[in-house]
Amino acid sequence: MTSMDVNHPVAHAATGGHDAHAHASPTPIGFWIYLMSDCIIFGCLFATFAVLGGGYAGGPGPLDLYEPGFVAVETALLLISSVTFGLAMLQAEAQKLNNTILWLAVTGLFGLAFIGMEIYEFHHLIHLGAGPDRSAFLSAFFTLVGTHGLHVTAGIIWLVTLMVQLRQKGLTGANMRRLSTLSMFWHFLDLIWIGVFSFVYLVELV
Repeated sequence: MTSMDVNHPVAHAATGGHDAHAHASPTPIGFWIYLMSDCIIFGCLFATFAVLGGGYAGGPGPLDLYEPGFVAVETALLLISSVTFGLAMLQAEAQKLNNTILWLAVTGLFGLAFIGMEIYEFHHLIHLGAGPDRSAFLSAFFTLVGTHGLHVTAGIIWLVTLMVQLRQKGLTGANMRRLSTLSMFWHFLDLIWIGVFSFVYLVELV
């Protein structure tokens, strides 16, 4: 190959295109695969609750245990956190780093409040003798709601980690991609909770 061939614009363009393709992040595809697997997990848990939800074994049922006002506040906290995350994304797209971190922090606080209320609810139920070993209904309830709570906890840890990365490196392309991925995860958890609220709580109380 001659020096003219090496320096030819077409050769450079081909090489650049190859490098860009080689270094393209697999994050979006991998994360969508993860979300699909999570959908399967929650689908199985919802199906399990549908089958076991009526097995009270002579113990307390939903009407004896659920507190509508408490669950409504829980739900509001998580839905508002989805709105604040959307505001964080808008600030990120406007390249306003401090405002982005601020709204992410607000989102994390709402998430922590949600988890705090869920832990209190579990502790209260166990204190009443309505733990997961009391009946099939309670086993299914604790498993479904607890799995969602673990996901929210993981989301909060991820959120804090991303806030540190943003503070250190700013709104780089990689951090914007991470922010977008976490946004999908957070909104996904909100959708799952709407299903939990409707199927586990609301249907039993109406």
